[in-house]
Formats: sequence, structure tokens, C-alpha cells
Amino acid sequence: MRVLLATVTVTTVTSTTAAAAHPATTAPSAPGQVPAEALAPVVPGRLSGADALMDALHRHGVTDVFGYPGGAILPIYDALHKAESRGWLKHVLVRHEQGGAHAADAYARATGRVGVCFGTSGPGATNLVTGIATAQMDSVPMVVITGQVPRAAIGTDAFQETDIFGITLPIVKHSWVVRDPADIGRIVAEAFLIAATGRPGPVLIDVPKDVGLEEFEYTPVEPGTAIPAGYQLPSGPAPAAIAQAIELIRQARRPLLYVGGGAISSGAHTSLIALAERFQLPVTTTLMGKGAFDERHPLAVGMLGMHGTAYANFAVTECDLLIATGARFDDRVTGRLDSFAPRARVIHIDIDAAEVGKNRLPEVPIVSDVRLALEALLQASSGESDHGHTAAWLERINRWKRHYPLVIPTPEGAIAPQEVVMALRDFAPDAFVTTDVGQHQMWAAQYLNNPPRHWISSSGLGTMGFGLPAAMGVQVAFPADQVICVAGDASILMNIQELGTLSQYDLPVKVVILNNGWQGMVRQWQESFYGERYSASEMTRGMPDFPRLAEAFGVRGVGISERSSFREQLAEALAHPGPALIDVRVRRNENCYPMVPPGASNAQMVGLPNHPELAIDTTRLCGSCGISTESAHLFCPSCGAKL
Repeated sequence: MRVLLATVTVTTVTSTTAAAAHPATTAPSAPGQVPAEALAPVVPGRLSGADALMDALHRHGVTDVFGYPGGAILPIYDALHKAESRGWLKHVLVRHEQGGAHAADAYARATGRVGVCFGTSGPGATNLVTGIATAQMDSVPMVVITGQVPRAAIGTDAFQETDIFGITLPIVKHSWVVRDPADIGRIVAEAFLIAATGRPGPVLIDVPKDVGLEEFEYTPVEPGTAIPAGYQLPSGPAPAAIAQAIELIRQARRPLLYVGGGAISSGAHTSLIALAERFQLPVTTTLMGKGAFDERHPLAVGMLGMHGTAYANFAVTECDLLIATGARFDDRVTGRLDSFAPRARVIHIDIDAAEVGKNRLPEVPIVSDVRLALEALLQASSGESDHGHTAAWLERINRWKRHYPLVIPTPEGAIAPQEVVMALRDFAPDAFVTTDVGQHQMWAAQYLNNPPRHWISSSGLGTMGFGLPAAMGVQVAFPADQVICVAGDASILMNIQELGTLSQYDLPVKVVILNNGWQGMVRQWQESFYGERYSASEMTRGMPDFPRLAEAFGVRGVGISERSSFREQLAEALAHPGPALIDVRVRRNENCYPMVPPGASNAQMVGLPNHPELAIDTTRLCGSCGISTESAHLFCPSCGAKL
């Protein structure tokens, strides 16, 4: 007996006051026409804990709920039913708690608002854990509300009792167990504030069943008015740090903007473009940062890291100034950390002080909301330009782009997965795109150009099964927009039950499976690093007929295997007015390149054409003692001088 997820809309707050907010992205569609009095919050008075919870969520902007009812959370679902009848809330019945968590997560990523999750006690709550961890790793604001056994039964190993508060402590920003229904209004207000401010992330509220049933004199708490004791928001960027950063930018001849998900969360897209253009700074993004900077812009060098573009990885290796903007020096980005940007001074802008200096000590740390920091940099450099300082550097990067482009397979034989992604880019350039995890995710990241908040992918945790329920959440938020899930044949099976949700609500998500019959990335690693011993990665035996399975759920199923007609079939399927699953049989053994092998530096990629005339120097001379050493070293091993 289980329950699941709600999604809430509250603007992310990142300034020093709870009232200051980011510019809102396009909001989800409003509910249908209902009387104004029905949409108004309830009048304070004697309410049950569950009714008070619904009112508190209403005051924080709830419009859509993803859920699965049951057990300990039934009092809350009874109150939810009343909310639906009043017209301000829409409930979407998911098929599994994890799917609901990912839907709420993606709703938050796409809208810039807070996702709210419901889950009942025991297995319902534990099924949410993967979704909570996914949101935590990618800094997604989410409020998770779980039902719990009655207060008197807590700690007795009662039916469907688990300590979800304890289980989730390492993967939430904060958590509460509600012992008194009179605390509900305050706790909900605190939860939204904590989830949305500073570095966003998930929080948990555990509500015992009898707390939901108990009546009390309810006093509403308005959003932003409950500040937890000791909770402090980051101040604006320090003027001295901004001045130091501007001076380093002026001095740099090979600068590089390294942009992560923090730029997306803070709504820094406009300021980012302005700074890059003012100083002619090339821009590379992480997987989380896709969409923060138009990848068709002349200054864009695409994604960096393990499966990043060759020119982005060469640029980060050769740059003399790295401006890390809302990025955390993740291992899939840096490769071998001691050889990541070895010749660069570092400016690190991040709202989380714990990230600054964690993996790389910067010359200039700026602890601030990214948007506010970039605006301060623009203000401090008003009227300046690059004075041509980066012209030679940009030409060198353009040379790398010409010699090391992303590989486009020969259009013959079996359909190449890259061809499918490029066809999606042609047919649906403005679509929201969600992905599962694996080779298909990396090909999508390499070849697609996404507007801000239109790239939705599990990056830090790498959660297989994320893509389909994520697409569902985005489509609920933006019913009139095109939403495409790019999946693999292994990942899609993790949460394929959510096809039932698409069918029930006629959500026109298009699921495109790049079907190679493998756990593709696992197979590639086994081929490259494990002597071609393909242990437990082959998926053809037991694979369902995906189009027929989709039809069984009431979703249109399309199978594509012939090159001669694949673009026409794909275009027709994407134009279908309802949900559709498109199973594209692609080359079985295609690998995703370029690739930085484990333990290598970013400049040591495999899968590139050979151009020795552009090879990066492997040694350099110490300017102090003249000893030759490897170019990856930061300091001379002989005299200790900084290289």
C-alpha cells in the first residue's frame, strides 16, 4: 500500500533575503476555470493535520501531484482528494514511487521551481530513496513528504515501518519528523525555504498517520516567513574577489569559462553570454551545464570531460585561466585531477562554500550565487573589451574544431545511433529532452543543442530509469511543449511501467530507444578495459518487443530498423499527437568517442583521428632551473618552482 509524489511551484531564492527571487521561467499551465473562492487557501480554524498540510502546499504554489496512494498516507490522500475537488490541484497516478520521484525532480529542473514528493511508509518510502539521491547529487530542489506509522508505533517494528528519516540523512539538506500537527505550517515553510535557497536540494518531511488525522487550531504560515534557527543564506560576492577576478581575466591570454549546473539553477544565462562576449572567452559546459550557453555560438566549445569534445578537453588542458562557474570539478569532468587545467590559474564561483577548494584550490574564490557574481563581474568591467587578447587562442581552438570534430559515422549499413540523435536535433530543435544513462546519454549530450532548462539528465548519480518518468514530469509542467526521452534498451526497462501513466493521462511524450541489445556503456568498457569479456551486459535474450509492449499499455509503438526509411518513420512518429515509443535498432557495437580512459588526463583521449601536428607538448622546461618535466606537472620536481 503506497503513495507518491507531489510537485510544487515556488521560485528559487538565492539572495540574502527570502523575498528576493530569480526571474521565473515559464510557469506550468494553470488549472481549469474554477471559482476564485475555490482557489483561495482555507480560512484558518480547526483542521486535521492532513488538511493543514494541503493548505500549506497550496500557499507554496502546488499545482500538480504525482502519487500512488496507500497505507500510512491515506489521511493525506483524503485531504488531497478535497484539494482536487476544489480545482487547484491535479493528481497524476504514477506506477511506482521511484518514477514519481524522478517526475517531480524533472518538473523542478524544467520549471526552476520546487518539486514535492509524497510516499507512504515502509516500501513506499524506501522506493523514493534513489530519486532523492538523484536530486541531491544534481542539486535539484525537492520537498519529499512521507507517511509514517502512528506516533505510538514508531520504533516497534510496526507493519510497513521504516526509519526513512535515518535512511535519508546522507542524501537530504534537512529533514523533520512531525510530532505535533501544529508544527506543520512552520515545517512546510522551512522546508521550501531550505530546498530552494543557497545550493538547491531535497528535504524530507515524515508525517505519522495519526498526525494527519488529528484536529487542531490551524494558523497558516506564509512562504518565506519561517527562517530556521541558524540558517544563513550566502551574501553577495565580495567586491575584493570580483576585483581580483577581473584583473586575472584582463591578464589571461588563454582563458576558458567552465560552466556547470549552478549557472542553470541561478538563471545566469544572459549574464554568462554577456561576459563571454565582452572578453571573448571560450565556453565549455558540463553535462549539468548544458543549455546555459548556446552551443551554436562561435565561442562555444561544447561539453568537456570523459566523453566531451576533443577541442573542449584540449582547451582545458592548455588554458592559462579557468573560470569555474557553478561547477564542482567532478571526476568525470577532470579526469586525472593533477593534470586538469595544469597551466591555469583558477577563479571558482559557487554558492556552496564547501565546493570551493574541495578538489582544486582556486587563486580567486567567489562564494556567491552565480548570477549575482556574473552581474558583479559585468558591472566591474563595464565599458571594457578583450582588446584582441584572446584572438590567437580562439583561432587555436577553431583549428582543433576543424581537425577533431565529433565523429559522424558513414551513412551505410545499420543505422548509427549518432544519426538518430542528429535527426532528433533536426526534427525537434526546441524540444525538452530527457535521457536515461549510458551511451545514448553521451551521444545526446554531444550532438543536441538545448535551450536553458531543456536538457534533463541524471548526471551526478547516473540513474538508469530516470528518462521516462522525468519526461512525464516535464510534460505535466508544459503540456503544450514537445518532450522527448532518449533511452537505451537496458535503461528503459528500469521504469518502463510509467508507460501506463503516459497512457492514462495521454501525455504526448515521445520515447526514442537507441536499441543495440546491450548495456552499451558497460559493453564499451568491457571491450576497452576488460579484455572483451562481456560479463552480464548482453540484453537480447529476454528483451521484449518494445512496440508491442507499448501498445499493450495503450501507447503507440513504432519499430524502426531500415536505413532507407528511418528519418521518415521517425518524423511521422514524432508528429503523433499522443504518447509514442519509438524503438530504433542501431549498430550493435558502436562506441561513444572521444573517451578519456580511467586514470588519464583529459588530453589523452581515445577514438580521435591522428593529427600529430596538433599534439600537445608532453614535456616543458622549468623557467627557474631549466629541468625538463612532464607537461601535466604543476610544480618542477627538481626545484619546486611553479611551472
